[in-house]
This record gives sequence, structure tokens and C-alpha cells, in this order.
Amino acid sequence: MKRSGIGVGSASIVLVFAVLCLTVFSLITLVVARNDKNLIDAEAQLVIGYYEADALAEYIVAEIVRADIIPGSVRDIDIVTDFDFGSGRETAYFFCPISDQKDLYVRLAVDEDSCDILSWRMWDTDDWVVDDSLDVWQGPDDSEIGDPMDVWLEMDQWED
Repeated sequence: MKRSGIGVGSASIVLVFAVLCLTVFSLITLVVARNDKNLIDAEAQLVIGYYEADALAEYIVAEIVRADIIPGSVRDIDIVTDFDFGSGRETAYFFCPISDQKDLYVRLAVDEDSCDILSWRMWDTDDWVVDDSLDVWQGPDDSEIGDPMDVWLEMDQWED
């Protein structure tokens, strides 16, 4: 007697394949979720560090405004002063640490009765390293380009 339909062996193969697919997809989901969590944690630390540095910078600016002369440091943050001859005002700047790679840079213009913020921004403290591992075409040599005046003269002759 001949049987028709799907046998037990083929159903087992389909079941093993389905379980294998679900296992692979769950591992991919786990890896992506872990990477997203690490990225979110790093971003949260950066935001926390920025607001702590911002609060410290606000405190330092308030101390500068209150003082008769600009102090050399406030809360272990060195304040560098200079005189801007163009505006006739004294300038001061300082860096508040956000993280190992970033600082908050604040630059002020100070008068006897006012303090203007010239710059208040995040500053990267890491050294930038150029990646020149790829052999990238830098453009034609000067000998290949030729003199632009010659090209212009040739174009001028075409109009005649």
C-alpha cells in the first residue's frame, strides 16, 4: 500500500529548520539590543556630564561677575584672561570637563558692569588622527591639468 502526504521525517526537518531560524533571529535581536543599550548608556553619561559642566560653568560665570577682578581659578578650574584691543574689553576663557574626550569651552568678554558670553560650546579634547590607510586618488597632477589660460585661449578661437 502506498502512502501519500508528508512523512514524519520531512516534518521533523521543517521543525528543526524553524527552531534554528528562531534561535538565530533571537541571538541577532539580543546582540542588537545590547549594542543599543551600550549606546544609550554612553549618550546618557554624556548628557549628565554636559549638564554638570554647564552648572559648573554657570557658577564660574557668576563668580566672575561678582568679583572685582577676574579670579585665576574657581573650583579648580583655571581661568585664562586676555585683553582684546579691538573691543577694549578683557576676555576670559575656561574649560569645564564633560568626559574624558569632551570639555565645555566658555569664553567671556568682561567689563566693569557687564559680562557677555562670546562662546559656550562643547570642545573635543582627543587628538584627531588622520586615517590614510586607504590609497585614495588625490586628483590630477599639475602636469595633467595644463595651464587654464591655454584652455581659455583655445575656447576663444572656437568662437571665431
